[in-house]
Amino acid sequence: MKKKEDLLKELKDTVINYDEDGCKAAAQEYADVNYPALEGIMDGLAAGMQVVGELYEKNEYFVPEVLMCADALYAGLAILRPLVPKAGRGPKSQVVIGSIQGDVHDIGKNLVKMMFDVAGWEVYDLGRDVPLEDFVKEQMRTDSEVVAMSAMMTTTMLGMKKVIKMIKEKNPNVMIMLGGAPVTKDVAKLFGADGYAESAGNAVQEGIRMIGRLREFEASKAAS
Repeated sequence: MKKKEDLLKELKDTVINYDEDGCKAAAQEYADVNYPALEGIMDGLAAGMQVVGELYEKNEYFVPEVLMCADALYAGLAILRPLVPKAGRGPKSQVVIGSIQGDVHDIGKNLVKMMFDVAGWEVYDLGRDVPLEDFVKEQMRTDSEVVAMSAMMTTTMLGMKKVIKMIKEKNPNVMIMLGGAPVTKDVAKLFGADGYAESAGNAVQEGIRMIGRLREFEASKAAS
């Protein structure tokens, strides 16, 4: 029987090497020996996809490789996700995500979407070149706790500030996360966002942190 650490490495490596069959086999082997499924997903599959995101940012991987890596990840996910105990999944959180109007770049946004998906969030993906009002409409329709916006150009980035203003006027409690090449932590703060995702890998953690703040605020409001 292989050690858990060895199988986690196998899951991670098969995603990085876009080996769909290998990932499926490693996930099945991991499942057959009853190792914790959530650990396999986060420390194996998602860890591999985080490396893929870094390789993409360094121009060592391009869109075709990233898509093949995603296929491998989802092949493993199909086996492991049904084995995650419901109690271990925590409350189901919701996120509206999209690339801002005028921005047709969506590979970074898709990586972040995938990370939320892997973590078990309900993801409402608006796609790319999303009209500003659509973020507001979709948040109101779904009552999502988080809205995540991506921009890859400084010219389109300014639209984020408008969306934040529109959403906060309708619902000040919605948490808004920004990301993308020209966006920095300082810019996110200046625009009035609640969080900033430096990479796909830390987007989910940032989302969880923001929801924690939101729940604390709601609890204190209810107590007063």
